[in-house]
Amino acid sequence: MLSPLVQRFVLHFGEMGSRWGINRTVGQIYALLFVSPRPLNADEIAEGLAFSRSNVSMGLKELQSWRLVKLQHLPGDRREYFSAPEDVWAIFQTLAEERRKREVDPTLSMLRDALLEAPNDPTEQHAQQRMREMHDLIELTTGWFEEVRAMDQERLVELMKLGKKVGKLLDARDRFIGGKSHA
Repeated sequence: MLSPLVQRFVLHFGEMGSRWGINRTVGQIYALLFVSPRPLNADEIAEGLAFSRSNVSMGLKELQSWRLVKLQHLPGDRREYFSAPEDVWAIFQTLAEERRKREVDPTLSMLRDALLEAPNDPTEQHAQQRMREMHDLIELTTGWFEEVRAMDQERLVELMKLGKKVGKLLDARDRFIGGKSHA
């Protein structure tokens, strides 16, 4: 039986998971593993969430494909145990990388192919120009993400805490080097 606090978290994560593109069951399994003080086996997960063993097995396979759970064996026990990584920053990076591989990379590939085609008429020329704008934006953000991902955690936290101060810093730089304004 889950405590009310854990149950509220697990239920909420299941709801949010469906909005993030994973099913509710997978979201709830992950939430349970995330807050669990120890690795859990599939039977414990099924019992804790009142899910069928087969739903838990499918959910664990999904989480493994996202690299969001660690599989381990305990001495003297033949069952497989699962846990979420401890480092929330590592979890965030894994999620971002997996989403990039699954969503961003295929989109960039399609856009690159579309931009190589010769447009047949003004409508296609317009569509291709819009695709170029989308491609360039995605390339820019992907490049930025890769640079940020290469930062150590301490520096990344500092960057995130800067927030809108970065804009003020750039405004000051622009005033200093020649009066540019992005207002």
